[in-house]
Amino acid sequence: MATWAESTLDPSPSRGHIAKRANVLETAARVFAREGFAGTTIDMIAAEAGVSRQTVYNQIGDKEKVFAAVVQDTTEKANAGLFATLATFPDDPKDLEAELTAFARRLATNCLCDRRSAALLKLVETEGQRYPELFQAWRERGPGRVWAAVSARLARLAHGGHLELDEPDLAARQFMSLVVMDLRPATLLG
Repeated sequence: MATWAESTLDPSPSRGHIAKRANVLETAARVFAREGFAGTTIDMIAAEAGVSRQTVYNQIGDKEKVFAAVVQDTTEKANAGLFATLATFPDDPKDLEAELTAFARRLATNCLCDRRSAALLKLVETEGQRYPELFQAWRERGPGRVWAAVSARLARLAHGGHLELDEPDLAARQFMSLVVMDLRPATLLG
């Protein structure tokens, strides 16, 4: 299986190369989400992307490398939305419960319920056993980064006297679990 690093962009790609690669990745993400890894072929991706099979191989590589690149690309895009929403985390709340509840709603609505994030979650959870290295890389670069960021924000609230908290990492995982708990069945079942 291709590693996360093996699916990164060429250091000096042309705009045409970037556009083609983006098209192939977006298409591959849709096909993998719809068909799963086993049901997807390079020919299917190429046909839906409107490119040749050779273009897919030239832009990214074989099916495993395409899958790794899709997971990486989708994680990076999902993280951008997540971190933009994390910027709205209450730093000096007047009503902690109300502000954390509003933040959790923004997080669920803007980030966790979007089509791209839902498709990525479904993919990594269904294919994670087959590709444990890729699943681990996704956990570290996706949820792991988010948990660390939420943990830091909860620790700041505790340091500021707004919250009593001994274990910010545990609290962050629990907070995020509460946010996503009801979303998971709908996400996984489509």
